[in-house]
Amino acid sequence: MVPEITAPELAEKLKGPKPPLLIDVREPVEYAYCRIEGAHLKPLGGIMRWANELDPEAEIILHCHIGERSLAAAHYLQHLGFKRVVNLVGGIEAWALLVDPTVPRY
Repeated sequence: MVPEITAPELAEKLKGPKPPLLIDVREPVEYAYCRIEGAHLKPLGGIMRWANELDPEAEIILHCHIGERSLAAAHYLQHLGFKRVVNLVGGIEAWALLVDPTVPRY
């Protein structure tokens, strides 16, 4: 089971002294349209490559548009032995609705 975080909870974590690594698993065109400040773009299709670049001990929060692709990415990372992966419930859509209304919705 993948732990989940809400958009308001993520906003608070990102303000903290040790913010988690935030990974956006959407496609480059989606990222170009809107993004959460500080998120690193790592499209889901390349996960077999970029997973090896991550610290398996780091706290990692994954997000996508509505939370489905990021959930799949989190499951995959857990399978690889990552212990601290979390999925953003509702994705960037929830972020735009609950945290930052300036983020364009699609």
